[in-house]
Amino acid sequence: MTDTFSISGNLIDILQQRIYPATVVVENGRISSITEDAATYNQYLLPGFIDAHVHVESSMLTPSQFARLAVVHGTVATVSDPHEIANVLGVQGVEYMLENGKTVPFRFCFGAPSCVPATTFETAGATVTVEDVEALLQKPEVLYLTEMMNFPGVLHQQPDVMAKIAASKKAGKPVDGHAPGLRGDAAKQYIDAGISTDHECFTAEEAMDKLQHGMHILIREGSAARNFNALIHLLNDHPEKIMFCSDDKHPDNLVEGHINVLVKRALALNIDLFKVLRAACVNPVLHYRIPTGLLRTGDPADFIVIDNTTSFNILTTYINGKAVARNGKTLIDSVIAPVINNFDCAPINADSLRIPAGGNSVTVKVIEALDGQLITNSLQETLSVTNGEIRSSVEKDILKLAVVNRYRQAPAALAFIKNFGFKQGAIASSVAHDSHNIIAVGADDESISLAINAVIAHKGGVSVVSNGKADVLPLPVAGLMSNLDGYEVAARYSELDKAAKALGSKLDAPFMTLSFMALLVIPHLKLSDLGLFDGDNFSFTSVV
Repeated sequence: MTDTFSISGNLIDILQQRIYPATVVVENGRISSITEDAATYNQYLLPGFIDAHVHVESSMLTPSQFARLAVVHGTVATVSDPHEIANVLGVQGVEYMLENGKTVPFRFCFGAPSCVPATTFETAGATVTVEDVEALLQKPEVLYLTEMMNFPGVLHQQPDVMAKIAASKKAGKPVDGHAPGLRGDAAKQYIDAGISTDHECFTAEEAMDKLQHGMHILIREGSAARNFNALIHLLNDHPEKIMFCSDDKHPDNLVEGHINVLVKRALALNIDLFKVLRAACVNPVLHYRIPTGLLRTGDPADFIVIDNTTSFNILTTYINGKAVARNGKTLIDSVIAPVINNFDCAPINADSLRIPAGGNSVTVKVIEALDGQLITNSLQETLSVTNGEIRSSVEKDILKLAVVNRYRQAPAALAFIKNFGFKQGAIASSVAHDSHNIIAVGADDESISLAINAVIAHKGGVSVVSNGKADVLPLPVAGLMSNLDGYEVAARYSELDKAAKALGSKLDAPFMTLSFMALLVIPHLKLSDLGLFDGDNFSFTSVV
């Protein structure tokens, strides 16, 4: 039986840079014809949006739940890097994402993780070898090699790094990049090795340096890292080389919007409509060869219907000719996913969080968290010593940061951090890029230990401790994701986010910012489960 329908509207042909009234006929999930006419329509048809780089796990949702929320905003596909779950469970985790993604009508373009573990200076739950990468790249649904964070390994031509890049080239699939701050000859060498994209540029000058060597630049606007304002005007002169991405997006933010928000913001800056839509809809399809339709005869019927090109409200989203969202409501059924995990540590006590020292005061190195950025600053501050231990200072907003190994019993790694602003209490999370040990920050050791133990009790989650009481959102899937309805998770997370801010934080996304304080491949000062890490010298350093 043939499944056929037609839809009319003002068709936005991005590649031909035309808008014209037309009727589109869809037959068995593909576009069988497009007929231009002379009618007047009050709606527009265009290809769906694509997130060109995202870690689905950071939404705290399984792929199937992520899709339910994303389609409401006109997103039909994502270029998804599963290295978060790979750091916990290896290839088994990647396979989980692939299989769960297939349960919904959505185009997940997954990659083979290139850097698991991200460094040798932390404890991860698994390793993805060259052989693993080669095997994953043979899968038709694995379309690229994910972000090569080990850019020093590329510059020094480390054998395993180069072997993974060679495997992707052999498979005819692109290699994603990750090289914050890399400029000049070093950037050229990195790009010449076969790296095709970067989503880590935080200045237009850095992006231009990479663009001139042929690299594609992804403008990122996530829950923590936000580079839209710094980079968006590059789209005026380089529309064929720019894409939009979120990288990491928490569930409450995903409920509010996705790539559609970047489109609206770019249009509000009077950037040409076709340039904006090329970045949002076309460039990822061409670069990654995603099997997503671009509203052409013969293409899969993946497209969206909007009210007009000013307000850009999404009326309906179609994937494979099926309506998956309409008028702000998802049409994808919610299915509870199975649970897999890798979690083995016991509760801690507050005494294990002491940092001993002699004298009455001591100068310590302090991580300065920056709102809206993944990079941190390295500061030096003086803290008092009482009863032989260094005291954090709520008055100076210098709080204690702890990372606890969640894969085996080990002492907590401890440091100090500025800009969380808590006056009391603590927060903790088993989402801690990239190895996903437990990370916590708080105003006192008792609160920090309570927050950590709440996460341990559920074998993963995010928690808030206020006035000695803990509240937690369990994340049983790899300690990264909930397997419950995405809208329920978003509402629950929103409550915890408000509770964290009620402790005194002025950060826009306290949990997301916290999750990056263990990300060693982003300078300048971070904390892994093995100790305080100097990202400039790529070595451990002392707290004192």
